[in-house]
Amino acid sequence: MNQELAWHSLQPDEVVAKLKSDLTHGLSHNDASERLQQFGSNELPEPKKRTLLSIFLNQFLSPLIYLLVVAAGIAFFIGEARDSLVILVVVILNAVIGAYQEGRAEQSLEALRRLSKLKVRILRGGQEQIIEASRIVPGDILILSSGDAVPADARLIEASSIAVAEAALTGESLPVVKSIGKLAENTLLADRQNMIFAGTHITAGRGLAIVTATGVNNEIGRIAHLATTTAQPKTQLEFRIQQFGRYLVIAAIAVFFLVIGFGLLRGIPFAQIFMIAISQMVSLVPEGLPVAMTIALAVGVQRMAGRGTVVRRLAAVETLGSTTVICTDKTGTLTRNEMVVTALYLPAGQREITVTGVGYAPEGYFMERGYKLTPNVDQTLQKLFEACALCNDSQLIGPDNSSSQWKMIGDPTEGALLTLGAKGGLDPTTVRNKFPRTAELPFNSDSKMMATQHSVEGKSLVYLKGAPEVLLELCDSIFHDGKIEAFDEKLRGEVHTAAKKMADSALRLLAIGFVRDAYIDGSKGFAPFSGKITLLGLIGELDPPRDEVAASVRECQRAGIKPVMVTGDHKATGLAIAKALGISQNNDLAIDGLELDLLSDEALAQKIDHISVFARVHPAQKLRIVEAYQKKGNVVAMTGDGVNDAPALVCANVGVAMGITGTEVAKEAAKIVITDDNFATIVAAASEGRLVYQNIKKLILFLFVTSVDEVIVLFLALIFGYPIPLAAVQILWINLVTEGTLTVNLIMEPAEGNEMHRPPIPVNQPLLDRALLSRIPLMVLASVVSTFGWFAYRTSQGVPIAQVQTETFTVLAVCQWFNVLNCRSALHSAFSWDVLKNPWLIGGLVIGNLLHVAVIYWAPLSQFFHTVPIETEQFFAIGAVASLVLWAEEFRKFISRKLILKRRITHESTVGI
Repeated sequence: MNQELAWHSLQPDEVVAKLKSDLTHGLSHNDASERLQQFGSNELPEPKKRTLLSIFLNQFLSPLIYLLVVAAGIAFFIGEARDSLVILVVVILNAVIGAYQEGRAEQSLEALRRLSKLKVRILRGGQEQIIEASRIVPGDILILSSGDAVPADARLIEASSIAVAEAALTGESLPVVKSIGKLAENTLLADRQNMIFAGTHITAGRGLAIVTATGVNNEIGRIAHLATTTAQPKTQLEFRIQQFGRYLVIAAIAVFFLVIGFGLLRGIPFAQIFMIAISQMVSLVPEGLPVAMTIALAVGVQRMAGRGTVVRRLAAVETLGSTTVICTDKTGTLTRNEMVVTALYLPAGQREITVTGVGYAPEGYFMERGYKLTPNVDQTLQKLFEACALCNDSQLIGPDNSSSQWKMIGDPTEGALLTLGAKGGLDPTTVRNKFPRTAELPFNSDSKMMATQHSVEGKSLVYLKGAPEVLLELCDSIFHDGKIEAFDEKLRGEVHTAAKKMADSALRLLAIGFVRDAYIDGSKGFAPFSGKITLLGLIGELDPPRDEVAASVRECQRAGIKPVMVTGDHKATGLAIAKALGISQNNDLAIDGLELDLLSDEALAQKIDHISVFARVHPAQKLRIVEAYQKKGNVVAMTGDGVNDAPALVCANVGVAMGITGTEVAKEAAKIVITDDNFATIVAAASEGRLVYQNIKKLILFLFVTSVDEVIVLFLALIFGYPIPLAAVQILWINLVTEGTLTVNLIMEPAEGNEMHRPPIPVNQPLLDRALLSRIPLMVLASVVSTFGWFAYRTSQGVPIAQVQTETFTVLAVCQWFNVLNCRSALHSAFSWDVLKNPWLIGGLVIGNLLHVAVIYWAPLSQFFHTVPIETEQFFAIGAVASLVLWAEEFRKFISRKLILKRRITHESTVGI
């Protein structure tokens, strides 16, 4: 049995025959079992699960970790087993923390998956049955009705007003009306109106379909395979860490050879100078950095989780902060994904009525010329509401125990019509029971209309709704306060003008009418109603923007991030929403899929900076859009929810899947999942990403200053012939304990409030950028002067070397305590109440002080770390000397603030002139 046949090009009976099935009885149980063995379960292959071991081992793939492992090996080789053990503990701790956080992200994603397996209704063995979707096979007969999820690709064999939401597969935002006629073999996937596909769902109508493909042979399976074969780019942080690691390796090797060179020039034996060079090289490596960076990302993950974001890959946290372009879907992300009627036009009196309210809740007002209407006493409006409720297949569901929200079952466009009537005081259920449906002509793409027949006061009345350009041509009259009036040419022109005005506002239009004493004849269609329809009015619907999105768009633009709409909707609709939200500016362009195909890669590169809306695009085009932005040096975040979005989600620097409407394929392809499908949440996540990177930079500054001043102090001692000022284990204590109690707390720094007032982090910006490098010399100089100055002074006084080393060790520790206060901000003084905003840091300073006292005065620790007790008065002297670090940086900040203020005053005076 061939699942690759062009089933859409065959008649229904041919399909049934080729699949060896039976329309009356379906497959027998034996046939079904054999086919299940032959074709396998109707499931996509599970994405390869990352085991805890693989996640753990992945944490070691960093140049910094490689350097630490080498340092541990060298320390062990030269007999410093304790130092080697401490370094290895740090490396393992880093891996454990990273694996724990990424494992938690995987568990959070798992919680987003469906809690129960999909069930479907089929005909098998002559009986209707409900079975798990995974057990259906080619040849099974599906029994479909509104609200059902489609479990497999299938050919329709019976259809009554059936419409299918295919956005997850094709990107088409509106439900597609289906039919059963055969189509040309080369018909495009999106135009195969006689087929239904796995991953879509029925929004209206009912029907029967025969399964043609299951599992990996479904269209959804093919796209899933494309996603798995698309390469994921590394995050910006991973690139920066690699670059930083390479620089550290070069610096460590340079230090190693410099020390050996100096030692040999001074006549120090090679074996002795070799060990000193090794200790210098080890001291240059900030052992606490990998752990601190991992925790920084982990804290960012936790903060994002509190704001509705599940991060599947730790380093993606920072990449959001580097994002320069956010390609976002429209429906559900920028908008509410709920159709609502916002405008009415009644031809009698040229009445333009505005309808307020959002969602499907029957709450809102009817406004005309600035005045609130009372719709239940307006005969024309009541007749319009009646038509909306009767010529309609959807249902409204009010709040219940499971939800406080109003919901809709069926086509969103029809759901909005029911809500309109309910706002006007009409109960859809009551009016449907009062005027039962006796016949119908389902909506189809050829007629662009729908009609239903009802018994009203003993007479037959047919209500119609459809596209204005079609229905208006069939009208000969209008309804006005219970009377029928002629639809003359002047009035017809006014209605067409009103329709154009509403359409230009990106409203989806419907014309509503009725025919008295009429009957539906399915064989004749709508032809008998030509010239007999009485027009009730025009209805304009919109999927309204989310309230909070406009502010988020402005925040993006202020932060140097370009939001771009990539939608399957029509260009006019997308452009109207983009303009309303501020995404599209005056000179921006909007292009659709056809226009995009006509552009060469070179032409697209020239225009892409001016395009704010891509409309009617298919999966391959989304991939092309992402790659075009990346080629211009942009860091791209791409949102998506459908199967068709998966390749672009993988290719983007940050793939952002939707947690509510997102398919499993999209979630697996993404690095981040937004649980509320809201654009504002993406922007909030970008802000968190910038905060994470900002705190990582503070960490880099703090740790690098410490590592450099240790090396310089040791170098100076070597050059001037002093003994080694710090024991190797004391260096490790500074790098791990003193710094460790501060770094983990420094990354808990709250936002300074200006994260989204700065441009995105440049792609080529190193971790140690110019701003940090400009601060390092002064901070290092102050620390070296304090530490080496104290060491040289006390040595010259003939103080025992153990005592001098302990005091020097303490001076360096106090310098770090002052330095962490310096690193909190590049401009703000450490003498402010802001420090109270981070109680973690205060706690870290207290713990650091207590641990340092313990390492000096508690015998087990003092023996291990080669320390001796210090007299109390020496502590005050040490504090005063080490405070030079703080005063030097405070002076620099004071000068910097004055210069910034001066530039601002100069700029304002220039603008004023």
